[in-house]
Amino acid sequence: MDQIVPENVLVTGNFNVLHAGHIRLLEFAKKCGKRLVVGVNSDSVAGGAVQVDQNSRMQTVQSIGCVDQVVLNEGGIGTLIENIRPDVVVKGKEYEFRENEELKTLQTYGGKLVFSSGEVGFSFTEDKPNQFMLGEKLKSKIHEFMARHKFGNAKMVNVIKKFAQKRVCVIGDLIVDEYIDCFPLGLSEEDPTIVVTPTNRKRYIGGAGIVASHAAGLGANVKFISVSGQDDTRDFAVKCLEENDVDLKFLIDSNRQTSLKQRYRSNGKTLLRVSNLTQKSISLQQQKIIYDEVLKSLGELDVLIFSDFSYGALPQAMVKKILNKARFYPNLVIAADSQSSSQTGDIKRFEGMNLITPTEKEARLSLRNQEDGLVVLADQLLRTAEAENILLKLGGEGVILHTRNPRKGEIFTDRINALNLNPIDVSGAGDSMLISSTLALSCGANIWVSGLIGSLAAALQVSRVGNIPLKKEELLKVIPK
Repeated sequence: MDQIVPENVLVTGNFNVLHAGHIRLLEFAKKCGKRLVVGVNSDSVAGGAVQVDQNSRMQTVQSIGCVDQVVLNEGGIGTLIENIRPDVVVKGKEYEFRENEELKTLQTYGGKLVFSSGEVGFSFTEDKPNQFMLGEKLKSKIHEFMARHKFGNAKMVNVIKKFAQKRVCVIGDLIVDEYIDCFPLGLSEEDPTIVVTPTNRKRYIGGAGIVASHAAGLGANVKFISVSGQDDTRDFAVKCLEENDVDLKFLIDSNRQTSLKQRYRSNGKTLLRVSNLTQKSISLQQQKIIYDEVLKSLGELDVLIFSDFSYGALPQAMVKKILNKARFYPNLVIAADSQSSSQTGDIKRFEGMNLITPTEKEARLSLRNQEDGLVVLADQLLRTAEAENILLKLGGEGVILHTRNPRKGEIFTDRINALNLNPIDVSGAGDSMLISSTLALSCGANIWVSGLIGSLAAALQVSRVGNIPLKKEELLKVIPK
């Protein structure tokens, strides 16, 4: 059941001299609902506590980024609550065991009183159940797409329900994503540098690890093979993946650190990204261990996925050896994604895939082609990489689907619009598309059914902050009727 996020949150006070305690309390309060209203006590209400006139105090509070509205409290807290009718009133922790006159008024309509020390310890905006819903225009376009390719929502439902029967192995780079919520203090006086105060930190599994976690959340039986350092980032990853029901095979390399990507965010926007990582290929000995591990699993697998971030977990020689063996299993669906944010990725090195899912930038970088149109680009990459299907990701423009060797008269290129027009965090969209589409292919779906399922999965993923594993139930819920 979806969590209902409170609309209006109220904080009141004198706010004579704004300090860190005020900022922490207001930041906490903002995360309790959609709108933060601050009631500044008038000079008459504050009485002898007044040090700064009410207009100056209101202007100071209004300048704080998390505050949506400032009102003057002239008639006392009870009157203010009756006028605003907030869903939540937030007060400092020191008031918890005192008599709180606002409580009686709140109880008349179901409002809540919340106490906080000012430490931002939770958020209604992160980890909440998905709120994504398709608009009518997009539903209409989806129905047109489904009619064009002669399938209905029942087909999609049946495919997704079969995910639970699949055995998946994911190989690739382990990454942990850390989101650091910040309160912006302004520009430094010494130089044009943005100054922020961190208020909350949260870590998520990323990279190939989230691909494996998505697969498990969608019901599949999943093994994840990767390399890590020996550090607390690895410890977090192990704990998280085990909680996600992923079977782990981690090689520890004492000469590398577990990849940690930090995003400093404020008011829903990323201010800065910091990548703590090692970009070198794993040793020949480590390659042999991974190869042997994959080899002994091949006969039991339905899906094999290479999730490449160019951090060294997938050296070309090892990939080629694995693929040479994997091709002897005709029922095995093999897919790959190779991200090129470092300008070093090359998706075409994964030859003979059932599915590849590059962005336009990754495709152009791989082919050294900046000139041709999108369909020509997709076809060139498909032929060069000897792949069967491609999902060419275009961000806010959606995705191009392209397949080779079509039957006579069959459409072999099509497009799906971006299905979430108000994304919260685009990180992980491609990972969710990769695994969802690949699982669909392994269930016997064609590229059109698989691509639409993948697009819906991506739309779900970008509706929340952080890489949170998809669940089969929420994917089923957004299939258009």
